[in-house]
Amino acid sequence: MRQMKNSGIEWVGDIPDSWKIERMKSCIISREGGAWGDEETGYNDTICLRIADFDYDRFVFKDTAISELTKRHYGKNTILKLKLIKGDILIEKSGGGEKTPVGRTVIFDKEYLAVFANFMDRLRCREFVYPKFMQYIFVTFYKNQYTRNYIKQTTGIQNLDLSLMLNKEHVPVPPVEEQKRIAGFLDKKCGEIDGLIADIKTQVQTLEQYKRSVITEAVTKGLNPSAEMKDSGIQWIGFMPTHWKTIRGKYLLKYLQKPVRKDDGVITCFRDGEVTLRSKRREEGFTMAEKEIGYQGVEIGDLVVHGMDGFAGAIGISDSRGKASPVLNVLDTEQNKKYIMYYLRSMAYSDVFMAMSTGIRVRSCDLRWNKLAELFYPVPPKEEQEDIVSFIDNKLKQTDDVIEQKQSQIETLESYKKSLIYEYVTGKKEVV
Repeated sequence: MRQMKNSGIEWVGDIPDSWKIERMKSCIISREGGAWGDEETGYNDTICLRIADFDYDRFVFKDTAISELTKRHYGKNTILKLKLIKGDILIEKSGGGEKTPVGRTVIFDKEYLAVFANFMDRLRCREFVYPKFMQYIFVTFYKNQYTRNYIKQTTGIQNLDLSLMLNKEHVPVPPVEEQKRIAGFLDKKCGEIDGLIADIKTQVQTLEQYKRSVITEAVTKGLNPSAEMKDSGIQWIGFMPTHWKTIRGKYLLKYLQKPVRKDDGVITCFRDGEVTLRSKRREEGFTMAEKEIGYQGVEIGDLVVHGMDGFAGAIGISDSRGKASPVLNVLDTEQNKKYIMYYLRSMAYSDVFMAMSTGIRVRSCDLRWNKLAELFYPVPPKEEQEDIVSFIDNKLKQTDDVIEQKQSQIETLESYKKSLIYEYVTGKKEVV
C-alpha cells in the first residue's frame, strides 16, 4: 500500500506521495485556435478535422475514411500554424448542447496531414506530461461535469472559457513513466468496455428494427399467416388479405381544425411518435413563433401527423390537450385510430413518405393533408383492427422492456468506465 497525501484539490482527493500537483496551464506548452479555411480548390487542399468527426462516447476520432473527411483550402503559413502532430489534444470550446456540453476532447493519433476547424483549440503538452494521460484527466474533468463551471451560454451556443479553466484548475501529475503505464492500462480497459457497449448498442438497433418490422407486417398482412391474399393495388404493400378493403384517405380520415383555448400549452409531435405538451419533454432546441398564426386546438386522443417530420415517425396520438402549429395534421377517423397510426408509421419506416417527398428542408418532407387525403389505406374489419393493435402493443411492450434492460447495461458500463478512469488518474488505484 503506497503512501498518500492530500492533493488540496476537492475533486481529486488524496494522491500518491510521489505525485505532483500542477496548474493545468503549466502542463500546456502551446494553445492554438482552429480555422475553417476557404472552399476547396482541388489543389493543395488539406484535411480539416471538425467536431463532427469526434466519437462522443469514446473521446476519439471516428473511424472515417480519409476520402470522406472534409477538405478546405489554406495558405502555407496557416497550415504550418495549425498542422496537427501525434499527441495533440483537441478540445471543443464552442457548440455543444444540454446533454453534450462543450469541453469534449480527442487526441490526434493519425498518420495523415490535417489541420483543425474553428470551435476547437489545440493543446500541446509539455515534456513532463504524457498527452494521453492528460487527455484522461480532461475526460475525468468532463465526465464529472466540472467543465460546466466554465461554460457561458450565448444565443443558444455554449462557449467554454478555456483560459479561465486552464488558469484556475490544478491536476495531479505522476512521473512520466507512470503516466504512460496508466494511459496504456486505461486504453486497454476502456477499449474492452467500449467493445461491450458497441455490441449492446448493435443489439438495441436490431430490436428497434424488429419493432418496425412487427408494425409493418401486422398492418399490411394481418395476423393470420394462412389468410387468402390478393393484390392490394398499393405498390409498396403488394398483397394483403382478400377480405380487407382499400379506402382513400379523404373518405377514411377527417381533417380537424379545432379552436384554441386561452390557457392551452404548445403540443409537439416528436419523431419517436409521442404527441404531448412541449413542457413535458423539453423546451430547448425549439424555434418559438412570435405570432401563433394558424394555431389549432388538439384534444387528448387526436391522431396527429407532423407535416415535415412524419417521414421520420412523427406520427402519434395526443396524450394532452393543447395547441399546435399548422404544420401538424390533426385527424379523426371512425376506424381504430391506433391502427391508422401504425399504418402511417409503417409508411414512414419503409421510406414511402421520403419517396413521395417534394422536400422543403434537409431530411424532411412536405406531408400535408392534401397528400394524406389522396393515399390509399388497407382497412381490415374493425374487430381485426383491434386485434392487430393489441398484438402490436404487446410486442412493442415486450421489446421495449428488453431495450430498457440493454440501456441499463450500457449505463452501468459507462459508469464503471468513468469510475475506472477517475481511480487511476488520481492514483486511488495503481497499475502493477
